Amino acid sequence: MARDPVRVLDDYYLAITLLVTVGYQLAFFAVAFALKFDKLTDFAGGTNFALLAALTLALSRRPDTRQLVASLLLAAWALRLAGFLLFRVLRTGSDARFDGKRDRFLPFLGFWVFQMLWVWAVSLPVTVLNSPAVQASGYVQRGFGTPCDVAGVVMFGVGFLVESVSDLQRFLWREKHGGGGGAFCSSGLFALSRHPNYFGEILLQFGIFTIAVSPAACGYIGGQPFKALYATILGPCFLTCLLMFVSGLPLSERSGAKKRYEKGGETWANYQRYLERTSVLIPFPPQLYAHLPTFIKRTVFLEFPMYVFDPAKHADAGQGQAAAEEGNHQGGDRQSREGLVGKQQQERRS
Repeated sequence: MARDPVRVLDDYYLAITLLVTVGYQLAFFAVAFALKFDKLTDFAGGTNFALLAALTLALSRRPDTRQLVASLLLAAWALRLAGFLLFRVLRTGSDARFDGKRDRFLPFLGFWVFQMLWVWAVSLPVTVLNSPAVQASGYVQRGFGTPCDVAGVVMFGVGFLVESVSDLQRFLWREKHGGGGGAFCSSGLFALSRHPNYFGEILLQFGIFTIAVSPAACGYIGGQPFKALYATILGPCFLTCLLMFVSGLPLSERSGAKKRYEKGGETWANYQRYLERTSVLIPFPPQLYAHLPTFIKRTVFLEFPMYVFDPAKHADAGQGQAAAEEGNHQGGDRQSREGLVGKQQQERRS
């Protein structure tokens, strides 16, 4: 006889997954703060996803194929990301995000609190899918293989491949060329997108959501479970907002352009050309992207003004002037032409 899922605190596993996440992250925070050790930060985040997937799957007692697939996909993504980030920080020796924060309790704790929210929210599709409210709802559900299931697996597969390959490409490029001097990776997937890893991560999380929402989308369940499954879109939307407006693109776009602007000369000219030809997020052929109207870039391709570097507003005056003078000494008339082109490009991008 089939065993019903175990009910813990609530019918959707929201409370138990939140409590486990808070406890798990605080345990790692205590070690990191006491030892001033930040090499396990991303590892703690990634493995927390796998822990929640395994926990809710076990509590469901007799999971169906859809639950197994969604849970395994979430765990596979999380463990790959955790392993890669751990390997990378062990190679580099430290995480620059925490410079000046390791000795400060509240700023350091703030990062971990935000990581708790990230893990708990992004796990919501799998958490609710595995919950008693959905599995013991009394509705007869069709087996795995619905159009939503297939679409979700395809989305996850493409996103997982894009994120994994782009992470590897950039790591190998940095191993060969180093991270200094204003050089940047513009080959492989980075020729199609300035942040293909972010695009892949967003796509795969919407893929997991598409699988999880399948029982509701195909009409197999109704009532509150129906609403709850659709509400889990909060997870991939939270991740998208995080990458696009908080910790992803905003932290890398302007700072990256500013660093290369201050180098001046060929470095800034080449990076300007890369910016003009390469989509900020959604992969697209650079030969076509370069000729798109600014309105299309701002709307369809999500290159919002907040990402655009304007030297007049965002550069340090002294460094910008020094870079310009250096470029004039090196390039003469050629640098003057580059300055005119740069001005025209900035006007189009504003």
